[in-house]
Amino acid sequence: MSTTGASADPLAALGSLPGVAESVESVRKAVDRVYGHRVMRRRSNEITSEAALRGARGSAALSGADWALEEVRRRTDFSADAEARVIGAALRLTAEAGQLLSIWRQSPLRVLARLHLVAAASEDGAVGRPRQAGEPVDEPLIELPLPDAREVSGRLEGLADLIIAGSSAPALVTAAVVHGELLALRPFTSYNGVVARAAERIVLIGSGLDPKAVCPAEVGHAELGRASYLAALDGYVSGTPEGMAAWIGHCGRAVELGVRESTAVCEALQRGAA
Repeated sequence: MSTTGASADPLAALGSLPGVAESVESVRKAVDRVYGHRVMRRRSNEITSEAALRGARGSAALSGADWALEEVRRRTDFSADAEARVIGAALRLTAEAGQLLSIWRQSPLRVLARLHLVAAASEDGAVGRPRQAGEPVDEPLIELPLPDAREVSGRLEGLADLIIAGSSAPALVTAAVVHGELLALRPFTSYNGVVARAAERIVLIGSGLDPKAVCPAEVGHAELGRASYLAALDGYVSGTPEGMAAWIGHCGRAVELGVRESTAVCEALQRGAA
């Protein structure tokens, strides 16, 4: 992560970039609207479960496994091929994220290691730890230059320090930085995309912005499309104020689209159609 100027709270400094405050406010209003829906007061557990399923489907789609929602809902075996394994990884991560909220602020690196273990579901020695020098990375849909292992280690430590220290930055800003940094670094040998989006989910839930996990940003990222996602990520990696603001704005729009998805679920439940 790169910011302009020195700051004791670099995440908070990003909140002053042009357009970011407007994105934060727009997201807050959208989240408040879905939390105020009458169905949420009676059936929030159902909305949470459906948001988790749809969020996992969206995250997997961005990693190349773009399955129909009903196919994801129907399947029970996710080991048949590479796409199925990506879907399975996304589903497991969505379920696991809620169990890691209390650990995140004290030990984010431990949480990231756990997320990779859950995603990979493998006993390979490279699983559950940052990649080492010379180890390849299987992340074909992200073609950015790959930082070396030493840079990955240093930047992961820096990110962890920011999380542990705490920040006055809005949840959207922190979530976007965590998400963008993990995509830029690709710290693991596999499943970096789904891990990055699961970490974004943890920040949004744990911050109190979306405590019931009913605003699946992954749905929005998928709806905005892979090309838009990668273009916004290029802005993050550039480190320029404009690029960082564009990435945060993109993440904000993804949350709002996730809100729209869950609002539609609320409306369907209200009509008795779901």
